[in-house]
Amino acid sequence: MSEENEGAAAGHVRVRLDLSYDGKDFSGWAKQTTRRTVQGEIEDALRTVTRSARTYELTVAGRTDAGVHARGQVAHVDLPDEVWAEHGDKLVRRLAGRLPHDVRVWSVAEAPAGFNARFAAVWRRYAYRVTDNPGGVDPLLRGHVLWHDWALDVDAMNAASAGLVGEHDFAAYCKRREGATTIRTLQRLEWVRGDDGIITATVRADAFCHNMVRSLVGALLFVGDGHRGVDWPAKVLAAGVRDSAVHVVRPHGLTLEEVGYPADELLLSRSREARNKRTLPGVSGGGDGCCG
Repeated sequence: MSEENEGAAAGHVRVRLDLSYDGKDFSGWAKQTTRRTVQGEIEDALRTVTRSARTYELTVAGRTDAGVHARGQVAHVDLPDEVWAEHGDKLVRRLAGRLPHDVRVWSVAEAPAGFNARFAAVWRRYAYRVTDNPGGVDPLLRGHVLWHDWALDVDAMNAASAGLVGEHDFAAYCKRREGATTIRTLQRLEWVRGDDGIITATVRADAFCHNMVRSLVGALLFVGDGHRGVDWPAKVLAAGVRDSAVHVVRPHGLTLEEVGYPADELLLSRSREARNKRTLPGVSGGGDGCCG
């Protein structure tokens, strides 16, 4: 089925999967021939439990990098009608028995018309968790929280974040990919310190380019610990080029929390719109769900 004619090919059913994983031992989402990946594990398990000779390829909302976690990841797969009819109501339980313990599929359901896990998404929400506790990270949370060994001013980080929200060219905070736009609409970027001392950044955008969240976090941590002024991250953004002072923080503090989709009747138009490559001033779309 052509990507321009959104939906499963004749004789197939498009199925939505909601899933989560601990990214620690994965080399990211995308399938690789010699490395363990989330996509590879799920596709292998799906082939096994449906007793299929072929592999059914998954399309994902956000292609997370090595070490990045997901709590609210979404994917879709097109299955032959007869495979879905025979196995659909048993897939969740059978996948639970076949998948390794660091990845879970929580639900599978026939997707509404026009659904595409990647292109129909209108936003992705990530969380980055960090602590400045002088003693370090709680050992039970060490795989999901970054330790920053300087005291952090959350108010200063929020003030700096405000200058980054909106539609911009985030080239200064992205690893460039040939032919891909770096224009994104950052809808939300804010920091909250919890009662346990963990500081959580909530980052929501229509889509993300490669390393965008971890680069933004790296810049804002430098503001929080006093190494840079509140206006510095916005100046880096405006310059439009990578700044050597912007560090890409480690991936284990990052979790894909949720993916948002429009009402069912808007799915098809959103999928088509999202394929358009943006320029400034832009229109919504052109998004790649990747992040890391």
